[in-house]
Amino acid sequence: MWKIGVITSSDSVYKGQRKNDCFPILETLLKNNLNAEVSDHRLCPDNIEFLKENMIEMVDRQRVDLLITIGGTGLSPEDVTPEATALVVDRHVPGLAEEMRRCAMQNSRRALLTRAIVGTRSNALVINLPGSLPAVEECFLAIVDQIPTALNIIQGKNENINI
Repeated sequence: MWKIGVITSSDSVYKGQRKNDCFPILETLLKNNLNAEVSDHRLCPDNIEFLKENMIEMVDRQRVDLLITIGGTGLSPEDVTPEATALVVDRHVPGLAEEMRRCAMQNSRRALLTRAIVGTRSNALVINLPGSLPAVEECFLAIVDQIPTALNIIQGKNENINI
């Protein structure tokens, strides 16, 4: 099974001023949809360098197959997760990010304002999820069916998959 890392990016959660209500939902979604568990979860402030270093640590040193970030994808000045992710990924996978926005828009036009990205680093898939309920669930469920295929292709396990 895959090794999964999660980073919650939020100043208020990092400082203990707000409950991290999205992470338990994501844990349940991973268990129910991928039969997978999180091997490492980190709380990070909204800081590009801090986020970047934690992402690199999890992918390059801990060798997670799937790295999911929660939060920091909006328009407020402190929302910098996509910028940090862009510095970390080798290649973008725009179709997955577009599908997350498309599905989330069925419930809220505010989904147009998310800047979440998806990409690869080495043999890992990196996914930015929003940091609000129910958006984290909507976005994850929008693409979960493609995650196993993407990971198998990235890791060279299914070379006969045509896209």
